[in-house]
Amino acid sequence: MVGRVSQFTISPAGLEAILGKTFARLEQFHFPTALEDRDTAIWGADEALRTKIANRLGWVEAIDFARAQLPRLLATAASVRRDGFTDVVLLGMGGSSLAPEVLRQCIGGAPGYPRFRMLDSVDPDAVRDAMSMAATSLFVFASKSGGTIEPNAMASEAQQRLQIEGFDDWGSRFIAITDEGTALHTLAQQERFREIFLNPSNIGGRYSALSLFGMVPAALMGLDIEALLTRASDMEELCFMPDVHTNPGTALGALMAAGAEAGRDKLTLVVPPRLASFGLWVEQLVAESTGKEGKGIVPITGERTDAPLADDRIAVFVHLPGDPADGALRDRLRAAGTPMMDIELTDVLSLGAEFFRWEVATAAAGRLLDINPFDEPNVQQAKDATRKLLETYVEEEHLPTPEPHLSIDGIRFTQSHAAQKHLEGLSPAHFLDAVAPRDYVGLLAYLPPQDPALEEALVTLRAKLGAHGGCATMLGYGPRYLHSTGQLHKGGANNGVFVIVTAPAAEDLAIPGEPYSFGTLELAQALGDFHSLDRTGRRALLVQLPWRDPAILQRAFEILLNP
Repeated sequence: MVGRVSQFTISPAGLEAILGKTFARLEQFHFPTALEDRDTAIWGADEALRTKIANRLGWVEAIDFARAQLPRLLATAASVRRDGFTDVVLLGMGGSSLAPEVLRQCIGGAPGYPRFRMLDSVDPDAVRDAMSMAATSLFVFASKSGGTIEPNAMASEAQQRLQIEGFDDWGSRFIAITDEGTALHTLAQQERFREIFLNPSNIGGRYSALSLFGMVPAALMGLDIEALLTRASDMEELCFMPDVHTNPGTALGALMAAGAEAGRDKLTLVVPPRLASFGLWVEQLVAESTGKEGKGIVPITGERTDAPLADDRIAVFVHLPGDPADGALRDRLRAAGTPMMDIELTDVLSLGAEFFRWEVATAAAGRLLDINPFDEPNVQQAKDATRKLLETYVEEEHLPTPEPHLSIDGIRFTQSHAAQKHLEGLSPAHFLDAVAPRDYVGLLAYLPPQDPALEEALVTLRAKLGAHGGCATMLGYGPRYLHSTGQLHKGGANNGVFVIVTAPAAEDLAIPGEPYSFGTLELAQALGDFHSLDRTGRRALLVQLPWRDPAILQRAFEILLNP
C-alpha cells in the first residue's frame, strides 16, 4: 500500500491464519472509527477500565493541539536563539525525553540554533557532562507528573550551577513542560520560568511525541515543525481509514498481535544507524504498553545483524529511500521463515508520521491482546523499592546491599531467588544456564551512557550473551529503562533473564537539597529494580563491579560465559 508519507508491505510467512483473525477482530471493533471518535466501548463493558482509557486518549487529537501552539513555539525558539544560549539541555525521563532524542539524532538541529542535549540519567558522570556549559545553557524541565525523582534531581543541580554563576533569577533560564496543576507547574510559576508549556493531562507520557513534549524541543532545535505535523496529519488520516488491511496503523498492530499470539513475541525492529534512536522510542512505547498481565510484545532493537534467529520473532524494517535496511539480515530472516513488514519513509521528516502510526499500532495490538495499553501497573514497584532504600540510607547512612553469592576479583554476583531455584544451587558463574529456548536476555547497565569505551564493551557483551543463549537480547541503561522496558520485565511473560550491572563513579556528585548523592540514587535504583525482579519471580543477576573500566566489565562476563 502506498501512502503520502510511507509505504509498507507485509510478508506473513506462516501467520496468515492468525493474522486473518486479528484483522477480523479489528473489523468487528470498527477500530479505526472508534479510535477517531474516542469510543471506549471497544475496550469492553468494564466502566472503570473505560474511564481510565478515556482519560488517556488525548494523543488522538495531539496533532491539532500542537498545531494551534505553532506561533508560540516558533516565537519561543526565536527568542532563545536571539538571546545567545549555546546549549539547550532537556531534563527528562522516558516519554518526556525519548521523542526529542529521536528528532535530535535522526534529523539534527538547524544551523544557528543552540546545541540540543538530552539528560535522562542520574549517573554522576552523565550529569557533569550535561551541565558542563550551565552558564550559557537553557534548561528544559520536562515531566508530565512534575514529581519524577530523576528530573527533579537534575533540575536541582542545574539551579545550583546557575546560582553559582550569578544567576539569582535562575528560573529565567528554565522552560517547563508539564501538566496543569503539578508541582512543576507551581514551581515554574513561583520562580518565573522563561516559559511554561502545559500539555493536556489526558496524554500519557509514551504517547506524547506529537504533543508539547516533542514539539517544544523540536522548535528549540529549529526543526520544521509544520512539516513534521503535516506528515503526522497525513498519517492520521490514513490511520482512520476503515479498511484495517490497508490502514498503516492497524496493519502493523494486527501483525504485532498475531506474532505474539503465535509465540513470536519478539518484535525485531531493524533500522539503519541514522534512525537508531527511533528504535529506543518504539522500544518504550511497545514494551510499556503491552508488557502486563503476564503478556507482552518484546521489542528488540539495536541488535547486531549476526544475532541468532529463533522462531520466536517477527521483524519490522524501517528505512529511508536510498538507505535500505540491511539486506543480509533480511535474507537471513526470510530464510528463517520470519514474518516481516517493510516500512519505507518518504523522508526523515516523516518520523512525525511514524510516531502516529506506531501509537495507533500499539493501541490496536493492546486491544487484540485484551490489555489496557495506556497504563503501567508495575512501574511503581521499582519506584517504591528505591524510595524504601533511600529512606534506609537516610536513617543508616548506607544502602543495604545484598550479600553476594560469588565474589571474584572484587566483582560481586548476587542471584534472585528464582535464579537460584532454577539453577538448583549452582554458582552464579552458571547463571546463563538459566536461559531457556524462546527467552530473551536483558543487559541492564547503571553506567554513563555517553562513555564510548563502556558502550562498545556492552554492545560486544550483548552479542556474546545472545550467541551463548541462542536468543534475542536487549540493552538498556538505568535508570532510563525503568521508564521504558521495566514494565515489560516485571509485568510481561516470565521469559526474560536479566543481568543488572553497577559500578561506582570515580567521583560522586551531591544532589542539592537531598541527603544522598546522584551515585547513591543510581545504586538505589539498581538495587530497587533487582528486588522488584526478585519479588516477581524473575531470573536476575546483580553484578557489582568494583570500579568503571571496560576490562573489569569484560572480566565479569568472562566468568559468566566460561564458568
